[in-house]
Amino acid sequence: MRRTAEAGARPLVVIGGGAAGLSLANWLVGHGHGHGHGGDRPGPWLDLTVVETPEGPLRPPPRTWCFWDDRPGEYEQAVTAQWSRLRITGPDGNAVEAEPAPLRYRMLRSTAFEELVHDRLDAHPGARIVRATVQRVQTRPDGRPGARVVATDPAGRPLTLDARYVFDSRPPVRPPLARTTLLQHFRGWFVHTDRPRFDPSTAHLMDFRLPQPAHGLAFGYVLPLAPDRALVEYTEFSRRPLTTADYERALHDYTHRILGLGPFTVAEAEQGVIPMTDGRFPRRAGPAHVRIGTAGGATRPATGYTFAAIQRQSRAIAAALARPPTPGRTAPAPAPHRRRALAMDAVLLRALDTGRIDGPRFFTDLFRRTPAEQVLRFLDGRSTPAEELRIGLRCPVGPMLRCAAELPLLPRRALAGSGPEHAPNSSEELR
Repeated sequence: MRRTAEAGARPLVVIGGGAAGLSLANWLVGHGHGHGHGGDRPGPWLDLTVVETPEGPLRPPPRTWCFWDDRPGEYEQAVTAQWSRLRITGPDGNAVEAEPAPLRYRMLRSTAFEELVHDRLDAHPGARIVRATVQRVQTRPDGRPGARVVATDPAGRPLTLDARYVFDSRPPVRPPLARTTLLQHFRGWFVHTDRPRFDPSTAHLMDFRLPQPAHGLAFGYVLPLAPDRALVEYTEFSRRPLTTADYERALHDYTHRILGLGPFTVAEAEQGVIPMTDGRFPRRAGPAHVRIGTAGGATRPATGYTFAAIQRQSRAIAAALARPPTPGRTAPAPAPHRRRALAMDAVLLRALDTGRIDGPRFFTDLFRRTPAEQVLRFLDGRSTPAEELRIGLRCPVGPMLRCAAELPLLPRRALAGSGPEHAPNSSEELR
């Protein structure tokens, strides 16, 4: 089966129904030429198809996405919880607490997010969702500008979509060549305790009281949902993921020995891998084929946070497409992060990977010595040069300068043993 657009439309295909694909679709139907959540009347040009993975083993389970914002945002209806206070606990047990007003830390569950965006797409006459497995994206054989998406529907029948532009959020098969590549890998439990154990106003972003691995760092992560419910995670920054059994042992130790939660039940579990690399993710796969989300470099290399950068990338693409078309224009492929931020992240990754800085102490001191609002803007890629200079002066200057000096001399290599198991996990938490 082949689908083509109505005359006069500029057909668009978005591959993937996760954070990146649905965020772009949301901004496309709402960027001044849609309706359903504050846009104008439907734009006559929009012809949007979102290709989502069919139900089955390839479809990712529910997952969690977190971000900071200073006001109710585009997805406020789907926000599961939010926190006005943050806590960082060092290896010695001393905690740093802060209220980064006006910023709040917000959690989205993928199920609520998908339902919200699906409703908005259903309300737009120029948007549709199809369930199919994409095989490849290629140039159009008829020689017309654009790209062709070759897929199969849930019944195994061939499906072909011709589009002016294709935006592809499928994760890369393996990390790009890089001077430094770490993985942020984790497993979390949604726990329900037998009595109140949590402060729902405070998110525990990093708890370094855990035993530290020989290479990299480990921390606990606690997001309270109620006095007796929370998401509790064990997270590592290192070169290799653990086995599920190893994560389970670490979580048992953290929840019992360190947090002292007492009896509890586990309602759900989630597990994932996020790339932390100074490798270059090519955003443009062809004149009409653009990679978005983690595949397009949206993950912040030194922290793993992705969701806010996805929104910046999606808004920029929607704004570019809303402008009148010009002959020969290629698909917009905006950079989700500034070069300055990526350069700083490359230095920090090198410092962590070589062990020249103590990771737990570095992150604890960063929050202890710097206003939390500035740190969060830095982690989110929204800090000013002046704020970045102040943060840099509070870092271990000697080790950082040594890493910065040697980076240009280091070759970019593949991660040893890299393959699909080291690619971004489809169930990843986009912090």
